Amino acid sequence: MPKSKVRKKDVYTAPPDRRTPVKVRGAGPSHPVYVVVMLGMMLLGLAWLVVNYLAGTQIPVMQDLGPWNFAVGFALMITGLLMTMRWR
Repeated sequence: MPKSKVRKKDVYTAPPDRRTPVKVRGAGPSHPVYVVVMLGMMLLGLAWLVVNYLAGTQIPVMQDLGPWNFAVGFALMITGLLMTMRWR
């Protein structure tokens, strides 16, 4: 069986008019207050759930919320976790 011919391919180079450099502004580190708020939200959500389990029936506000206490606690923790995506 005869061998197939190997074709040489030219190396692709982008046209010069499409290669416009873009300057990206370097973002500095996050403000320390941002980090405190982020960690505070996560800890506050955790504390909310722990207090709900331990003394939820004795606190009037938590009695009124009922099962919505889980939503409040998890919303606080998720907000803190979402803030971690913008933390530098």
